Amino acid sequence: MSEKNEKKEVELLSAREERRRKREEKKNRVKVKQGKLAKRDAMVGLAFISPWIIGACVFLLYPMGASFWYSLNNIRQTPLGKKYTFLGQGNYTEILFRDADFPLEIIDYITSTLLSVPIIVVFALIIAMMLNQNIKAKGFFRSIFFLPVIIVSGPILGMLTAEGAGSITAIDTQSITQAISNFLPRALATPVSDLFTNMITILWYSGVQILIFLSALQKIDRSMYEAAKIDGGSGWECFWKITLPTIKPMILLNCVYTIIAISNNDQNTIIGLIQSSMFSGIKEKGYGYASAMAWMYSLIVLLIVGIFAVIFLAKKDVYERQVKKMKKAMRKEISTRKKIERRSARNAKKIQKARQKRGYKSYTGSGDY
Repeated sequence: MSEKNEKKEVELLSAREERRRKREEKKNRVKVKQGKLAKRDAMVGLAFISPWIIGACVFLLYPMGASFWYSLNNIRQTPLGKKYTFLGQGNYTEILFRDADFPLEIIDYITSTLLSVPIIVVFALIIAMMLNQNIKAKGFFRSIFFLPVIIVSGPILGMLTAEGAGSITAIDTQSITQAISNFLPRALATPVSDLFTNMITILWYSGVQILIFLSALQKIDRSMYEAAKIDGGSGWECFWKITLPTIKPMILLNCVYTIIAISNNDQNTIIGLIQSSMFSGIKEKGYGYASAMAWMYSLIVLLIVGIFAVIFLAKKDVYERQVKKMKKAMRKEISTRKKIERRSARNAKKIQKARQKRGYKSYTGSGDY
């Protein structure tokens, strides 16, 4: 029993010593306060982005919340104002299971977007690489490819499309569309044929993408290409090993930009369908029905953006992963070493205290002093 009591006393003493040490460390810890310069910089940054925050709250968050509330109601305009009839998910169920046009238009939109976005991005990359070469009248050619972004927009695009300027004539594409319909199923043949027919309109969207790719190509260090050529690398290998990995974030940016541009286009049939449902005189439709359509359409757009983000999202380099793994192992080793040192120090203290206690007891019990 005496040995057990001694062990308990040693453990209590070590626990008290550990708590005392932690209290001393906490007292000696220096509290670092944020300086005046850091506070001023933080206030300047907050003031700089405050217009965007205010604009997002007023013109984005509030309209989104209002439209979501509209989508859950059937809204009718009366002489006394708007009349709300809560339906819950009724508008969404009506669109998915009873609307004959919206689901088909969504399928056509998804197919055409997944086909047209890679074509626009690849075309923009090819043109940007050509414009990045040392050619004469380089600025003139850049202006030519960017002019459609300025000129062909809004009502002008609608007028040109109505006149047939944005599409290739059916006579020129008849053989292509016939071959496509023979080899592909109908679900894919229709969007692919429309893609070839509206090729001019699709390529009109590539102006901004060309500029983004061009700025990314100009920032690549030329010494990397020189080192690759010294090692015997061809132009094709330089493209796959240097150019493409470097501009990969810009590819994702251009994909997202292209998806948003196509989705918000005035010529988009889904936008027209939402607008017609909003101003329809049918009792079941109206602002609530159109808001439900808009929310479903927005979710589909976000899903497509997420697909391209997963494909082109930049991954960490192999060497960076190895360095991170090595640092993690070193931190773990240092932590383990510190734990062993602390444990050995505690054991040494326990042994020393136990020895001192035994010596004190034997000294007091002898009676020879």
